[in-house]
Amino acid sequence: MAKTKEIAAHLAYSVTKSSELCSSLLCDVRRAALALGSDRRSSELSGSTCRMASVEIAAEHERILREIESTDTNCIGPTLRSVYDGQEHGLFMEKLDARIRNHDRDIERMCNHHFQGFVDSITELLKVRGEAQKLKSQVTETNQRLQNDGKELITSMEELKQCRVQQRNIANTIDKLTHCLPVLEMYSRLQEQMSAKRYYPALCTLEQLEQTCLPRAGQYRFCSIMAENIPKLRTHIRDTAMSQLRDFLESIRKHSDKIGQTAVKQAQLQRSLDGSLSMQPRTLIGRRGRKEAMAAATESDGSPLSEQDSGILDVEDEDDDDDVSGAQELVDFSPVYRCLHIYTVLGLRDVFENYYRKQRRKQARLVLQPHSNMHETLEGYRRYFNQIVGFFVVEDHVLHTTRGLVNRAYVEELWELALSKIVAALRTHSSYCDDPNLVLDLKNLMVLFADTLQGYGFPVSQLFDMLLEMREQYGEILLKRWNITFRQVLDQDNYSPIPVSTEEEYRHYTSLFPMQDPELEKLPFPKKLPFSEFVPKVYSQLKEFIYACLKYSEDLHLSSTEVDDMIRKSTNLLLTRTLSNCLQYAIKKKNVGLAELVQVIINTTHLEQSCHFLEEFISNITNVPPDTVNATKLYGTSTFKDARHAAEAEIYTNLNTKIDQFLQLADYDWMASPPAGGSLSASDYLIDLIAFLNSTFSVFTNLPGTAIDHATLPGKVAQTACMSACKHISTSLMELLLNPEVRQISIGALHQLNADVKECESFARAGPVAGFQGDTLLLAFSDLRQDEGDEQEEQRLCPVQEDGPRQTETHRHHHQTATQPHHTTAGLKPASSPDCQNWSLKSTTLLVFPAVQALTRGCK
Repeated sequence: MAKTKEIAAHLAYSVTKSSELCSSLLCDVRRAALALGSDRRSSELSGSTCRMASVEIAAEHERILREIESTDTNCIGPTLRSVYDGQEHGLFMEKLDARIRNHDRDIERMCNHHFQGFVDSITELLKVRGEAQKLKSQVTETNQRLQNDGKELITSMEELKQCRVQQRNIANTIDKLTHCLPVLEMYSRLQEQMSAKRYYPALCTLEQLEQTCLPRAGQYRFCSIMAENIPKLRTHIRDTAMSQLRDFLESIRKHSDKIGQTAVKQAQLQRSLDGSLSMQPRTLIGRRGRKEAMAAATESDGSPLSEQDSGILDVEDEDDDDDVSGAQELVDFSPVYRCLHIYTVLGLRDVFENYYRKQRRKQARLVLQPHSNMHETLEGYRRYFNQIVGFFVVEDHVLHTTRGLVNRAYVEELWELALSKIVAALRTHSSYCDDPNLVLDLKNLMVLFADTLQGYGFPVSQLFDMLLEMREQYGEILLKRWNITFRQVLDQDNYSPIPVSTEEEYRHYTSLFPMQDPELEKLPFPKKLPFSEFVPKVYSQLKEFIYACLKYSEDLHLSSTEVDDMIRKSTNLLLTRTLSNCLQYAIKKKNVGLAELVQVIINTTHLEQSCHFLEEFISNITNVPPDTVNATKLYGTSTFKDARHAAEAEIYTNLNTKIDQFLQLADYDWMASPPAGGSLSASDYLIDLIAFLNSTFSVFTNLPGTAIDHATLPGKVAQTACMSACKHISTSLMELLLNPEVRQISIGALHQLNADVKECESFARAGPVAGFQGDTLLLAFSDLRQDEGDEQEEQRLCPVQEDGPRQTETHRHHHQTATQPHHTTAGLKPASSPDCQNWSLKSTTLLVFPAVQALTRGCK
């Protein structure tokens, strides 16, 4: 039965397909034939004439037919167009009809072959119709019974279904609640953290809520509300953290002085530690607890160390027995850590780093700007340095406790800026300072400042270069200060030898000034030291100056040779410039007597002899041998020699000035009559002058002698002064004699002048100063004696002329020639000869005395 149905179905399908194919083919052919239309007759005529023309045409038609059979009917247009183009469509139609007929025969044959099976199948189908109706009735009855029996089961199943649905809903609810409860718990924790101002944990909670909990919870309204509030909460946390950072920056800006003060105290304390303590870890220079700060920078949940407000911590209540608190321990850095973590979580770390560095650069410029009156007190400098130290202590701590917030290049850039500003400020403000103690305190403060920052790893070579530059300024200030001191010492000195009555006094002065005089030590007390108070005071001040220079050189990290060279150069400036000027001032000032000048000579001689003691003193305090190669030598010897020579010149000048004052009292009557009888006495002014010279040179004689190269002081000075005084008297008397205003001279005037010259020669012959050999001192008046003899001879030979103008010319010529140097001949008689008034003009060398020769010619 089944096979019959299958055959029938196959046959029906074959018939249907064949019919469709034939119908489609016929329709296509008819459409093509109609399309050819009016051309068919002409094609048939031409086809009949050409039907037998070629075998190729038949083969072509066969190919076209095969192509039509094998090609889709929608694509046979080009094929039929080729038939039309060949003008052989009649022949083609015949072949096409023949081919159609062949296909019809094939279809008919196929149908006849399967028709019997189709009939058998229909017959068999009719037989099973009854059985099928019976089977249908049985199935219907069975279904009815099944429906009746399954009603209770269906009811139970519906109830079971509802229970299953409820159970599934409960499970879904539990699952949803399982996902929602963490969200609610997380949000509750977020609110607690926000209330406690623990913003970094809150931000971490917020991130976990957004990325983990909310996606698991699903789309709920409360989740949507939370999701909408998350950006607002982030903005609030970011703004709050930035506000706390601003408060922190403002706080450390205000308290950088206190931070720096603590760091400086730590550095000062470390400098005072012994070697054993210096081997311990560096906890006193501000880095104590740095590793702990790094380890505790975040809490267990990643939050910063502290969530309290920023500011300087209160350390005043700490135990006093503890070490000095670290400078970083004064500062709560949690706002920086917190803000850094928050901005890192928000993906804005670069923004935070740029903001922090920009603000700190602004604060650095404010810190590095000194007050206008900083130079007035040391406290101004201390506050300035403390602020700078506090700033860089904070930056150093941030550098070592954060990862990348500031880097070494940034800190070094700030330090280079700070160095240039500090050096410029110190160079400007220190120039106003004229107090050496303030400069010295400033130097110590700068050294402590440099050592403190060097302990934090900052290069400070420029600061020490600045200290060496300030050393020159300090030296100039010292020179000004010692200039005042030396002048006070010179003004207060009595310029008299120091009397000592006891051994204690003697030891006191010898301790102040290194004097070695065995002969003086042998003398009994009381006795006198050869120098005045000026000598030990000046020597002590020289040592004080050297100590002052040494104080500045301490802690500058200089070698002993450099310190020694620096001290020697400064001491040379003090000797050659300051002390030399002060000595010149003391020598040149008014109302300085000859005794004072002589004492100055003695004092400078002793100071000159003490120069090698100063050399030894400097070598002892610097531990540099005086014979070191390239060691600077002191110029004290030349300084004191110059002062001594200046004092000697001043003695000669003052003595001559005093002589001039006496000579101004001279009142010669050039027309006086010859004396009637007896001898003339010397003029009063000359007697007073001789008495003054005797008293003056007695002072030289009574002063203690000081051994020098070829004589003793004041003996050598007295000899030179005496010779200078005699020459000056001789020259002055000669000028009086040859004065052009004196037109006439009588023999009586010459007698008076002769008496004065005799008085002078008597003074010279008496030897007011010991040490002259023979008549050396008398030679000073030889020219005057020769001129006087010429005048007397001229008066004897020539009467007095009344021709005024001629005499005026003659005397003027006499004065002009008299100013030339006078030289005596070997045959000149001494002035003490009793025949001095009877000299002849022949005994005078006319080449040496042209004035006398002119007077003689005028008389003739």
